Amino acid sequence: MTAKANPPVLPRLMVEDAVRAALAEDLGRAGDITTQATIPEDARAKAVLASRQAGVVAGLAFAETAFALTDPAVRFTALVRDGERVEPGQVIARVEGSARAILSGERVALNFLMYLSGIASYTAKFADLIAHTHAKVCDTRKTVPGMRAFAKYAVRCGGGANHRFGLDDAILIKDNHIAVAGGVTRAIEAARAYAGHLVKIEIEVDTVAQLEEALAVDADVILLDNMAPELLEKAVKINAGRARLEASGNISFDTIRAVAEAGVDYISTSKITMAAPTLDVGMDIGIENA
Repeated sequence: MTAKANPPVLPRLMVEDAVRAALAEDLGRAGDITTQATIPEDARAKAVLASRQAGVVAGLAFAETAFALTDPAVRFTALVRDGERVEPGQVIARVEGSARAILSGERVALNFLMYLSGIASYTAKFADLIAHTHAKVCDTRKTVPGMRAFAKYAVRCGGGANHRFGLDDAILIKDNHIAVAGGVTRAIEAARAYAGHLVKIEIEVDTVAQLEEALAVDADVILLDNMAPELLEKAVKINAGRARLEASGNISFDTIRAVAEAGVDYISTSKITMAAPTLDVGMDIGIENA
């Protein structure tokens, strides 16, 4: 029996730092002057966060933190977990406490929740299309600056896999590296001499000849760049299980199924982090004077 993967987790410190910065940006130098002007200080409120679309939720901790940092007494109750699918109109969470705090934290809470849920939902659409294969859709380093760890968290919530997080956690030799290094073999040998024993080495190839050369010097992972499904199938046969194979380039809802069915292990695309539309989540609030 295959062990079930643990759900992704983000360190609370990272979440708090990001939310604190977002609140500081939004509240500015004088705070929420609209709410201060129109809502009595002692007003209490109850609100619900509800999805207006079908999708996958990600980012509940950010929403909870946005309200907590505005007022620690605000009570946030999540009704689903990150990674769960929701339907239009479904309530995701309930919020109760100071009306001023809830209104002031609303936008930051929803911004994170909509953005991350959008990535999770878009990833899930790709993952669903290849669920009948062993391939996994994975992200790239093409992410909004400062949001990479969070975007990659959302990818996992949507059923995808993470590629490297930065330039420092794995070696990926691309076409320009190969050109400057003097070829596939030289590049891999130089990388192996430099890397620690725990660092994986991946190399990008766009021809069968380069694939065979990379296999001859024991590349850990080989990225098959912009290859048609027929050529991918040939590459899988040549590889014969020796290296992990990743396909990339021109990946879309229309092409991913054929790419996965060719037999590759991973399919990377920047679309899941750079082209994902946000999930429409709204907050409905009721206010009663204390």
